[in-house]
Amino acid sequence: MSDIKIAGVMRAGAYSPNHVGNDAAIFNATCDNLRRRGCEVTIYSEQQFQDTDLQEEIILNMCREQGSIHKLQTLEDQGRLVINSGYGIENCTRERMTHMLLGNGIPYPESLIVNTNEDVRAELERAGFKSCWIKRGDFHAIHKEDITYCRHAEEAQETLHEYFYRGIRRAVINVHLEGDLVKFYGVQGDRFFFWFYPFDRGHSKYGWEAVNGQSQGFRFDEAELRDICERASRLMDVPVYGGDCIIDADGGIQIIDFNDWPSFAPCRAEAAPAIAKYVLKAIRARLKQTDSER
Repeated sequence: MSDIKIAGVMRAGAYSPNHVGNDAAIFNATCDNLRRRGCEVTIYSEQQFQDTDLQEEIILNMCREQGSIHKLQTLEDQGRLVINSGYGIENCTRERMTHMLLGNGIPYPESLIVNTNEDVRAELERAGFKSCWIKRGDFHAIHKEDITYCRHAEEAQETLHEYFYRGIRRAVINVHLEGDLVKFYGVQGDRFFFWFYPFDRGHSKYGWEAVNGQSQGFRFDEAELRDICERASRLMDVPVYGGDCIIDADGGIQIIDFNDWPSFAPCRAEAAPAIAKYVLKAIRARLKQTDSER
């Protein structure tokens, strides 16, 4: 692998709310694992990536900025190996993710997708939504205000108006689910998988974990959770992933968020070699395909 040159593109700080250090740490740890396996890895910032014509055929990235995502997609279309795919990163934006998961049988909360200038109170009543979550539909959450818990329809309507005045035109409304909030991390096709109760560990990005509160320890099938996440990972083209789910009192599992390359903060030492292993496997598969086409 000594002749393998990889461009590593870090995530801009604005897209790592309250996790700048953790995001940088898992990315650097993964790159170090690849270097120990003989790869040459050059690190770029998102801005450098956007301003530079990269020569590397392999791009490992944590990008979130829209300009970066579009450039990743262009390079991928030109034949570069991109992990995570720019198309996969775009799939993790809320409206697109909601359509994909609900449309392909992945357990996900009942949801409404709306324009933020709509009056949704009657629709919420018809759908039986009492409390709910409003999330910006067009992009990843950057600020705490991009995800809002609403206790009733009137509060939801006020929140939608606030989104509209902030320039957010589309939103996803998820019905609130009662149960244990569980955070998970995984790598597609690998034995590595880690889950935990974020509220119990004080692990938080915006503090919304407090809505569901301390876990009750509801029993659930971990193999089923892993299977759901693997299916979502392949569907959304996001091999390095993380997210959140709700476990109800009967052990039912519903994904409420699915992210491209999260921080892996509580399991970094185990995650970094698993991610590097996936990258090397993808490189070998690409080289084998190239050889067969010659």
